[in-house]
Amino acid sequence: MSDRRHPNIIRTERGLTIAGTRITLYDILQYLHDSRWTEESARDILHLTRDQMRAALNYISSAHRAEVAAEYRDVVAQNDEICRY
Repeated sequence: MSDRRHPNIIRTERGLTIAGTRITLYDILQYLHDSRWTEESARDILHLTRDQMRAALNYISSAHRAEVAAEYRDVVAQNDEICRY
């Protein structure tokens, strides 16, 4: 289901995802939080178009910022738990 203001971002079983891809907003955040990656290099690595990256970043920086940040923290915590296991 997509937000009418952000039709390129949908919620799937993987979480908030760029429509037509398997790339989640959490994937983008992971690259952007790592200081080695610029927005452009993350876009290239993830094989996204400029419009897809812009849609994702607009969604993240809009009124959804707190929601995305909370979900991202959950994803990181789950990943850390899996790594410890």
